[in-house]
This record gives sequence, C-alpha cells and structure tokens, in this order.
Amino acid sequence: MPCGVTVSFFSFELDPALAADPVFDLHKQGKMSISPTVSLSSRDDLSLAYTPGVARVCEAIAEDPELYPDYTWTANTVAVVTDGSAVLGLGNIGPKAAMPVMEGKAILFKQFGGVDSIPICLDTQDVEGIVAAVQAMAPSFGGINLEDISAPRCFEIERRLDAELDIPVFHDDQHGTAVVTLAALTNAAKLLGRRFADLRVVISGAGAAGVAITKTLIAAGVDGANVIICDSRGIVHAERGDLTPIKAELAATTNLSGRTGGIGEALIGADVLIGVSGGAIEESALAGMAPGGIIFALANPTPEVPPHVAHKYAAIVATGRSDFPNQINNVLAFPGIFRGALDSRATTITEAMKVAAAAAIADVVSDDLRAEAIVPSPLDPRVAPAVAQAVAEAAARDGVARRQVPARPVAAPRPSTLSLLTESDIN
Repeated sequence: MPCGVTVSFFSFELDPALAADPVFDLHKQGKMSISPTVSLSSRDDLSLAYTPGVARVCEAIAEDPELYPDYTWTANTVAVVTDGSAVLGLGNIGPKAAMPVMEGKAILFKQFGGVDSIPICLDTQDVEGIVAAVQAMAPSFGGINLEDISAPRCFEIERRLDAELDIPVFHDDQHGTAVVTLAALTNAAKLLGRRFADLRVVISGAGAAGVAITKTLIAAGVDGANVIICDSRGIVHAERGDLTPIKAELAATTNLSGRTGGIGEALIGADVLIGVSGGAIEESALAGMAPGGIIFALANPTPEVPPHVAHKYAAIVATGRSDFPNQINNVLAFPGIFRGALDSRATTITEAMKVAAAAAIADVVSDDLRAEAIVPSPLDPRVAPAVAQAVAEAAARDGVARRQVPARPVAAPRPSTLSLLTESDIN
C-alpha cells in the first residue's frame, strides 16, 4: 500500500503568553509534515526517483491511464476540503481559521485508517467556485472528503462532485455522523428487543447531519412513515410553504401521518430522539416519549438534552462527547470507509456501503453489548479494518468497485507517533 504522508509533532518554544497552554504547544507549526517513502542517498536513487527514471513511468501512464493509481500516491491519498463556513461549533470562521481542524482530520485519517490526506482550505464559499476548484485538483487524489461546509450548499456541492468525478466524494458532516448514529441505533434496538421497522423516530435538526441520518436510517429499514423531522420552525411536513428543496424531499418520504407542531408534538409516542440541532429540548417535551426509549443528544459541546435528564425518559442515552458513555464520534466511520473505498478503487460511496459500515461498527461490540457501550471506543483498533472490509465488499456488490479486495480483514495501520492519542485528543 503506497504511503506518501507521515505525521510528526514539532517541538518549538511558544510565545510567552501561550507558554502554559498545552493546546497551543501541540499545534505549533502544525500537526503534520510530508516525508519521502523512498531513499535518496545515492546518484542511483536520484536517477530512479527522478530524472531520467521517472520519465519511463510518466510515459507508461500517458499510454495507459489505468496505471496511474499503481504508480503514484493517489491510490492512498484523500483531499480534506473545506471553505471554513461551518467549522465545528464555531460557525463561519473562514479558511485560515479552519486549517487546524483540517490538519486534525488528516492525522486521524492516517492514524486510524492508514490513509494519507492533505488539508485544503479554499478561499471561496461560492458553490461554482468550490466545485470547479475540487474538479481541477481531483487528479491528484484518490478521494475527496468534504468537511465543515454549511448547508444547504453542502448538498449541491457533494451531489455535483459525486456525479462528475470517478473517485469517492464524501461529506463527513453528513454521512460520517449518519453511519455512526445508525451503528449506535442498531445496537440500542438490539438491546431493547426492538425492530427497526417498528421504531418511531424523531430527528431534531434538518441540516447536513439530520438530512443524512434520515436517509441512512430509512435505507437501513426504518419506516419513513414513522420518522418525524423538526427544524427551527417545527415539524417538517408536506403542507409547509417554507421548505427548501431538500426539506420538501424529506417531507414527501417522512411523517406520512402529517403531524404538525413543534418538538413537543413530534415526541408524543416516539421511541427514539436524535438531536443534531444544537438547540436545547425542554424536559417537558421528553415526557411524551414512549417509555424505555432511546435518546441520542449529539450537539457538542452542549447536548440538546443533558444526559442526567435524558436518562429519566430513556433506557439508552448517547451524546457526541467523550466524557459520557456512548460517544457518537465520526472517527469510527470515515477512516475505514475511505480505506475500503480506496482499496476497492470505488468510483463512489453508495448508501449500501454506508449501511455496511454501520453494521461493521455495531458488530465490533456485539460480544460485550451494554446500555453504556453500544458503540466501540474511537481508539478501538478493530474498527477501521472491519469497516474497510465491509465497505469494500459492499462496493463490489453495488458494482462500483474497480478492484477486488481479498475477503479478509484489512491490516490495521502500523503504530506511529500518534499512538499516544487519547479519546480526549480526538474531540
């Protein structure tokens, strides 16, 4: 497996004002660097790696472009692309301020999936400009991970790039969250003896994550008729006149009973609440839920429902935080998803590949399934190889794989300086 990026930490003196802050100490001069994967210690090395030897490889690729991923770094390299418009909980902070997050994403790719990645922060928030920029740089990469791009632009950007490029395009804020949520719900339902088809689900938030979670849950067997989505104006239903095209599409496939009102009305009789809005949900609204249900309050750092309150109304509770049990963390999904997509040379990432990824994540903890452990730890070394294998197999079944991957676990990435990571480091 070709690898062109390694990660190293720098040790420099900090400015006096920041000398006592370990966060700034770790980020000084960035969190990653580029290093060669071949030796350049002799004239012969130079002649093989560069001129004249490199010309033979260039000519071969020009004659047969199918050789490109075998003889360049592209087979193992992903672009992590943002416009800085929706960074974490910080909002529209722009491309420069977004770079530390994109570097962080890149080192997580490397540590957990063995995938090299390059952070790219674009100085435009124009849909046409972003699409054109990514299209132009796409030959340098084997996949595109879109990151922290605000809704609704993120939907069009991903849709267009996925249609126009022959490499995987994946908006992690949408699909990474959806995959891990599905994994958690799979195990929660198993523990409680519930069937997916019978679950009555309320999703609080109709942004990037809420839309993707809805589609992924339905693809996995949840009945869309029993799904209710709420945005800042209340329940999404077909009679509302203020729906965006994306919300109108959702309204046509969910809430088929036509329920109206706010979150309180939505939660009457609900088995599951999934919060991805950041807006607080009053305890009085939770009282209408069916007993013994499930609450995933995923806003970070402040969950929509505090866990101690959620436990009054639900048998199983999850959050997006590492200091509570059952953290819904995207790092469980995206490294393995791209590992499997790259290994199989997939042209796209299908819904079936996402569902397969979720099933693999859920299965990792199947032998020790508990109400406080419905998903693995983000540091569990079994996760990414299991996800990668499941994704590669699903790609083959869906006919989007250009290479068969042996039916065996993908090797876990070799230990590196990042082996010192703790769960708090990746949040």
